[in-house]
Amino acid sequence: MLLKTYKVLLIAAALLASSLVAEAGQPFDANAFRSAQAANKAILVDITASWCPTCRQQRPIVQEIEKEKPDLVVYEVDFDTAKDVLKRFRVQYQSTLIIFRGDKEVARSTAETDPALIRAMIAKAF
Repeated sequence: MLLKTYKVLLIAAALLASSLVAEAGQPFDANAFRSAQAANKAILVDITASWCPTCRQQRPIVQEIEKEKPDLVVYEVDFDTAKDVLKRFRVQYQSTLIIFRGDKEVARSTAETDPALIRAMIAKAF
């Protein structure tokens, strides 16, 4: 019985993890980013770190906005491993959000956790 309960818990955890990953944007890809820019899409580049408490506060806000704005393309950049991307965007800190409309940067913030301000910033791309 204990083994059966353990298996059920593992399956539930895997399903939960997969649903969280699906809502977390997509990993940054330079070619996909250029294509989204060429298509004049609204783009959010989310510089995040797993250990960052501010990033953890931003995540549910960004996820909610992703649901509300399906045309928003969200790229997640790992602050600890994607140093080339950080250099490209001139980012020095995790919890940085960069908004583009096509190839034009329209807004940027670091450590912002106010949902209304994040929404207003992203609205500039629409």
